[in-house]
Amino acid sequence: MQKKIKSALISVFYKDGLENIIKELQQLDITIYSTGGTQQFIENLQVPCIPVELLTTYPSILGGRVKTLHPAVFGGILGRRDNETDLQEMKQYHIPELDLVIVDLYPFEETVQSTTDENLIIEKIDIGGPSMIRGAAKNHKDVVVIAAKKDYALLEQILKDQQGSTTLDQRRTFAIRAFDVCTGYDLAISNYFNQTEFANPFNKTKTVLRYGENPQQRGIFYGNLDEVFDKLHGKELSYNNLVDVDAAVQLMNEFNGLSNSPGTKTSLEKDDLGETVFAIIKHTNVCGIASRNTLKEAWDDALAGDPESAFGGVLICNAPVDKATAEAINEIFFEVLIAPAIEAAALEILQTKKNRILLIQKTSTAATHQSRSVLNGTLTQQNDTGNYTEWKEAGGRETTAAEKEDLVFANLVGKHLKSNSIALVKNKQLIGKGCGQTSRIDSLKQSIEKAKQFNFDLTGASLASDAFFPFDDCVKIAHAAGITSFIQPGGSIRDKDSIEYCKQNHLAMVITGLRHFKH
Repeated sequence: MQKKIKSALISVFYKDGLENIIKELQQLDITIYSTGGTQQFIENLQVPCIPVELLTTYPSILGGRVKTLHPAVFGGILGRRDNETDLQEMKQYHIPELDLVIVDLYPFEETVQSTTDENLIIEKIDIGGPSMIRGAAKNHKDVVVIAAKKDYALLEQILKDQQGSTTLDQRRTFAIRAFDVCTGYDLAISNYFNQTEFANPFNKTKTVLRYGENPQQRGIFYGNLDEVFDKLHGKELSYNNLVDVDAAVQLMNEFNGLSNSPGTKTSLEKDDLGETVFAIIKHTNVCGIASRNTLKEAWDDALAGDPESAFGGVLICNAPVDKATAEAINEIFFEVLIAPAIEAAALEILQTKKNRILLIQKTSTAATHQSRSVLNGTLTQQNDTGNYTEWKEAGGRETTAAEKEDLVFANLVGKHLKSNSIALVKNKQLIGKGCGQTSRIDSLKQSIEKAKQFNFDLTGASLASDAFFPFDDCVKIAHAAGITSFIQPGGSIRDKDSIEYCKQNHLAMVITGLRHFKH
């Protein structure tokens, strides 16, 4: 059932984007009520509006803390148009029906980020705004509520296309969005007073995906990808694409200067070491990665690490994609390419596949926390951004300079493989990996078999384990395959077994004290 908007209450902090709606309301001959700065903004557009004070018969008081908290306002919002008693009371007390409520909230989170002055922060706790939004959302059977400027464009289109009328489904959709806004706002205030960091993940732009992890599952993304990427080409990102893209971005962040280690430079930013990194992600695991002087060389060696698993993967690099690299990667099927830039000649090549997704990464910003549903609740934790600041040489000899670089590289890769994880690296190239196994020995055997499958020589290779070696069996198996240096967090009551084996066999082992489980 469509309802015609005859009157609107507008009171917003942010005025940008509002002008077109004001003019559309005027053209539709809709009566506008407003307050303070919004009223002045509307009048400056030469559009008449009625001050809310004429309804309440009270001015704004207590420094603006009380403006709209009055039965004349809330009665107009909450009055049920199909309830005769409500209508009689509204008539008795001269309360006008308010069919459209456009109200946003004071910038509480922005204020918290910009100042430590608690008085200023508290003054940005909105009272009337959430009350009006919730009231209008509750009464969405009769009232349209707009609680954020991101909904202005849709409202404007509806006003134009439907001549100021709305359907119940449209009003319900706006109401759901309004409740989400209030939920996020209240959570931000609660987080401030409780000194917690766990934000509401659902208080963001909502995008309905084609499906979830599988076609029988519904999928929704909450967030604004345009803040992170410029999409140059391809189909819409799927649920699985987004999961792998996130894994790829988190991995590459590690190689853009986020790691530390004693005795050697460990940042792999192009500006630092003069090298570039190319990585291939499949089902959130790294299946190929290499650091080289040129992007083409990095791609060739990343692909060589496991050319079978690379099929249908997500690619990411930390340098602009040139024509030579584009020609090489164009030879295989991949879902997504993420790069800081793509040269014009390279873009022409890569766009030859209609569905291939090409993303230019604008920022390395990623979520600070992870959430997952478990049982009848939700688990939330900080992202694993921890990297050791020093390590302990514990083996039969000191690590060489080349081994240090490979151990750092392997440790970062292993951190982004599903536990139990083993990463084998030689000359800053992933040559074997084992992941997602219930036994660390199985992961080690898997990594060795992968290396042998693609004809890599493991002699002198480095091994990273995401958790401690509970016994010396892993070290013995790895040594038999030719591996001569190890990096692990330590922490087992039997650490000495692995350490003693390394000492007896002149092998290098370093202990970081930092575990990297990943489920």
